[in-house]
Amino acid sequence: MSKDLSKGYFRFEVEHICKQSGARTGKFYTPHGVIETPIYMPVGTQATVKSLSSRDLEEIEAQIILSNTYHLYLRPTSKLIERAGGLHAFMNWRRPILTDSGGFQVFSLSKFRKIDDNGVEFRSHLNGDTHIMTPEKCVQIQNELGSDIVMQLDECTEYGTSYHDSKIAMERTSRWLERCYKAQQNDKQMLFPIIQGNVFCDLREESLKRALPYVKCGIAIGGLSVGEPKEKMYEVLDFLNSKWGDIGPRYLMGVGSPDCLIEGVLRGVDMFDCVLATRIARNGTAFTSKGKVVIKNAKYKDDFSPLDDECDCECCKNYTRAYLRHLFNAGEILGARLVSKHNLRFLLNLMKQVRLAINEDRFLDFRKEFYEKYKD
Repeated sequence: MSKDLSKGYFRFEVEHICKQSGARTGKFYTPHGVIETPIYMPVGTQATVKSLSSRDLEEIEAQIILSNTYHLYLRPTSKLIERAGGLHAFMNWRRPILTDSGGFQVFSLSKFRKIDDNGVEFRSHLNGDTHIMTPEKCVQIQNELGSDIVMQLDECTEYGTSYHDSKIAMERTSRWLERCYKAQQNDKQMLFPIIQGNVFCDLREESLKRALPYVKCGIAIGGLSVGEPKEKMYEVLDFLNSKWGDIGPRYLMGVGSPDCLIEGVLRGVDMFDCVLATRIARNGTAFTSKGKVVIKNAKYKDDFSPLDDECDCECCKNYTRAYLRHLFNAGEILGARLVSKHNLRFLLNLMKQVRLAINEDRFLDFRKEFYEKYKD
């Protein structure tokens, strides 16, 4: 199964569908390499995954990373990055990059914003300067950044938004998609439409219907993991999973806890991203095969075992829990760096295990075994 409408630069092939679960593995071909799916994408919001180098990311087998249009447009500016040779050259990353449109950040970070069908007028969270983000400008910025996958400008609504307002946002997102599609002329970049509609399945179905004419190779699910219970998110994913056609990879935006990755894969998702792994790492919390570990806790003072004896990362092979606790208590930056690298490796390795389980038709067994060990 494949779909290629972009001069051979992009292609998605389904490798295997698990006989036990219906989950799938695939290969997503891009100008900067092949991505094996399902995949988790580390987030490098400002052209850096916090505290980690490109070499670190290669060591933990990151296949693709995400950067953010809103932040890079404001600082150091997309024009500067274009002069540097694009985002890949600027940050010395040779593998694929996805850029988020910045729509979520416009709505969540800017206290002063005005939205209409033309776009969004907002004030920078850095200095208060006024900017206008239109669908066309959103695409232009991402063209200047030179990412492999670009996202349309969308309007994201938080959980609890009324049906009426969710419908307005969904319809505006659909109109903006048409404009993004017309503006996107670089065939070495793939535009992903974004499905909106909050937790209302009929709105999600309508959003998907309106997006399909603009799908070349990939689509995104936005507006989830914004405050709703996980069960409600799973209901929406279950519904959408019954509606997909041959549209390439399906990307669930802003989701990255271990349990949600597994549940998302079960519901047909191929790509994930989230800042959670590095954010909690900087506060001293680690994912492990047995659940989260808050390394600053006193009980680890004399614990000379590795953070996770099932992990093969630099942190777990070379340092103890006692040492990590010391680093955090002493305010040493190395602690945040090591746990960040570990958390990302943990999620990337989890997805590697997921792909293996799917290919061996035992994903439901793997899911059960994971939950028997992992305590959140």
